[in-house]
Amino acid sequence: MAIERMAIVGKGAVGLLYGSIAAAHLDAGAVTYVMDDARFERHRHDRTLINGVQCDIETLPVSALASERPFDLVVLATKATGLDQALSTMEALVGPNTCIISLLNGIRSERIIAERFGWQHTVLSVAQGMDAVFLNGKLTYTHPGEIRFGAAEETNPGVVDSIAAFFRRAGIPHTVEANIEHRLWTKFMLNVGINQTCMAYGGTYGTATAPGEQNRCFIAAMREAMAVARAEGIELTEQDLGDMVDLIASIDPAGMPSMAQDRVAHRRTEVEEFAGTVIRLAEQHGILVPQNRWLYDRIREIETSW
Repeated sequence: MAIERMAIVGKGAVGLLYGSIAAAHLDAGAVTYVMDDARFERHRHDRTLINGVQCDIETLPVSALASERPFDLVVLATKATGLDQALSTMEALVGPNTCIISLLNGIRSERIIAERFGWQHTVLSVAQGMDAVFLNGKLTYTHPGEIRFGAAEETNPGVVDSIAAFFRRAGIPHTVEANIEHRLWTKFMLNVGINQTCMAYGGTYGTATAPGEQNRCFIAAMREAMAVARAEGIELTEQDLGDMVDLIASIDPAGMPSMAQDRVAHRRTEVEEFAGTVIRLAEQHGILVPQNRWLYDRIREIETSW
């Protein structure tokens, strides 16, 4: 199936990054942002800049699509905290042949999506390596990173190939993974470390990779996530951990991950998706995770102070 039209649900850093890349390579109308009606009304007059250039990609309220044919591809790019509302919005976008890819953090979103829309056209995916910062209506980045994705056990044949062909035409950096479950957990391990450390300390990629307390926290949190992954049957290794540390060390040291941006903007964070998940799974397997428990409590303390 050839993909011609893509809808993106989520107009934050990741959605803007990959939507703007695709719009620059495709015909007009191939990329559309879709919001629930209440969010659209709040943001309809926003002016968004991407590396200093105004973003003019069409944004529509979901009610405007009642009579439209389904999109060929729906990209979910909200925060994990917005997943429930996003699923409702997707009802108007998804048809029987719509491919679905989720760029949400964590390891749960695809399962939740598949419970609503089925696994047949849903793939497993992560976005990694970007240094995008989105604050006060301005997205800046130097490294676009890439989307890594692959078939779930019940994904229909051809779906991954169709998405890959579209991404090639759209100029979106991507890699098709033979073992996408391993990649999902590797990215989860990274987020547990870098996102939460930078949020808890008000740090950046540079401060988390420099010698000191932030770096200790970053590594310790990842090691606990690694232990949980192994208990869940995912063989993360020291090489995986080292690769993720090297990845962070390779991007703009002044940049910051999404949870650190949440701290600056006083937004609700994804701590439940990261430390919360590690803690719940650790309890099931009898694993001690003191660093993630500290991070959970510290981040909740910061959130309640706003």
